[in-house]
Amino acid sequence: MLLDEIPDSPAFEIFNLASKKQAAGEKVLSLAIGEPSFDTPMPIVNAAYESMKSGGGHYSSSWGSNDLREAIVEKVRRKNRVNASLENVIFITTKLSIYASLLSLASKTFEVLVPDPGYYYSEPAALSGGKPVRYKLTSEFYLDLDEIESKITPRTRAIIVNTPSNPAGKVFDKKDLRALLDLCLERGIKVISDEAYEDLVYEKEHVSLGSMEASPNAVVSLFSLSKSFAMTGWRAGYVVADRKTILRINRLLETAVTCFPPFIQAASAYALRNCESYTAEFREELRRRRAILEAGLSEIPALQSEKVEGAFYGFPKYRGRAGSMAVAKRLLNEHNVAVLPGVIFGPSGERRIRISFGSSPETIVEATRRLKEFFKDGGLSR
Repeated sequence: MLLDEIPDSPAFEIFNLASKKQAAGEKVLSLAIGEPSFDTPMPIVNAAYESMKSGGGHYSSSWGSNDLREAIVEKVRRKNRVNASLENVIFITTKLSIYASLLSLASKTFEVLVPDPGYYYSEPAALSGGKPVRYKLTSEFYLDLDEIESKITPRTRAIIVNTPSNPAGKVFDKKDLRALLDLCLERGIKVISDEAYEDLVYEKEHVSLGSMEASPNAVVSLFSLSKSFAMTGWRAGYVVADRKTILRINRLLETAVTCFPPFIQAASAYALRNCESYTAEFREELRRRRAILEAGLSEIPALQSEKVEGAFYGFPKYRGRAGSMAVAKRLLNEHNVAVLPGVIFGPSGERRIRISFGSSPETIVEATRRLKEFFKDGGLSR
């Protein structure tokens, strides 16, 4: 069976181990989960509540409500400089949007280029019937156009890029994105641009790939409200793409989920139109937490860290022979600190750990103190 070929998530193995320790009464300091500690702003919650009181619990369009889609169009035109119209947008949970976008491009035999290290793109590529092909980023975790071009074959249908990136926290340069788009236009390949962390950029400017086209064509842009508005549990996001791709994604939604809750759509429309000030507050607080993490990691000689430009993850490399899964389990078992092993993001992530600074400042300070204790011998010999 196809699903039997998809391995269980190693990330959830760490989460489950941490949950068991917490259930046993132990206090676990989690730097593993991919969400900030912020709660959804109350005006967004109230928008959902008002929608529920006024009938927002019934079926709605599989595309998303017209009001929400208009809010999406307004936002991507103003903020992302993407020249989209209503026919170019659809509301969908962000994680599902990766699978849906790939399925919209699927043919009998096709390949999808996925970043290494990168988010969990290989699994949806395989579930959509494709073959994931990893392309390495540069040593500083930016796009390597020569590497990407070397991995393209006649079967390549899509290349996935993620900026700001998870797990490395890098923001890709405009010239590299332009070169990638030109390559894809020349080869007739789609670019799936995952921009879930678009609002969490600290020094550089985030550039949407879709802004480089007159109208959506080769670029399929994936956006999320999860990180921008502290709405991770709401499962709210949207896709901006050419009409044919959107029609295919809608066909999947019609047959798989019918529609998404109207009250979540109402809250999402409200957030997109009214809540950027909260996003700015979240970003500044995460900037402060980044500084706390950087200060803590700087005191650990066994860890080598790169500058985090976006998202909210450190991705330091450690000295030693132990694999990153073993390191993550030892940290959890011996010091009650949860991090994610770098290898789950691809072979290039081995000998690294992903550390979220979305947790509270107090958690970051104590967790980095324990990391220092764990790595006190200067490296890992086992």
